Amino acid sequence: MKENIRIDYSIIIPAYNEEAYLPKTLASVKESMNALSEYRGEIIVTDNNSTDRTAEIAEESGARVVFEEHRQISRARNAGAREALGRYFVFIDSDTTISPVLLKKTLAALGSEGCCGGGTIVRLDGHLPFLAKYTLNTWLFLSRTLKWACGAYVFCTREAFLETGGFDERYYASEEIHFSRALRRWGQKRGKRFIILEEPIVSSSRKMAWYSVWEILMMAFGLLLHFKPLQNRDACYKMWYRRPEKKD
Repeated sequence: MKENIRIDYSIIIPAYNEEAYLPKTLASVKESMNALSEYRGEIIVTDNNSTDRTAEIAEESGARVVFEEHRQISRARNAGAREALGRYFVFIDSDTTISPVLLKKTLAALGSEGCCGGGTIVRLDGHLPFLAKYTLNTWLFLSRTLKWACGAYVFCTREAFLETGGFDERYYASEEIHFSRALRRWGQKRGKRFIILEEPIVSSSRKMAWYSVWEILMMAFGLLLHFKPLQNRDACYKMWYRRPEKKD
């Protein structure tokens, strides 16, 4: 029975056609979990209607697999959270690796009375062109200053997740920023902080291989031409929800 199982934390990984990257992510997660014997955790992978071996790879690793038909990362995260048993939720993207130090700091923060949630800084693997480095550094400044969590790593208490309603499913992109703001407002009313840790995750720079810097800029500019663009599936689909052929 679910109620008889004590789970301290749930790591929730949304995944759409991630057979190439998911094994490395899962390996880093399991290594980090094994290093923290004082906690009991679980891994949930939300298969976001994949057409490759994503679900099979997740099951082989020992993760619980949840299925979400509609391809939208906010829905995928929320679907995983609905099945989670932990007191704390940690959302990690499927092309991202973490360290035992980061997981330990995350759980220590959530276990304190003063933290409702947070994120951490991000590094990208591989060589980055100048403009990409500038964009990343700009994001890091905004993340630290405005307390916005990078979508590749977001954590919170179960209570905060439930009472804020989780990730806003009106959005196909920027949902992590809206969630960060909701968590921060929720925490302020209760004397709790939303924090940005300084132990980095390493996320994939694959979009730099899929698209040129100018293509990425043009796609971003195209979003500005739509009414409520981040709530428009078609406007966001190419950048966030489609895999280019033969480049994965």
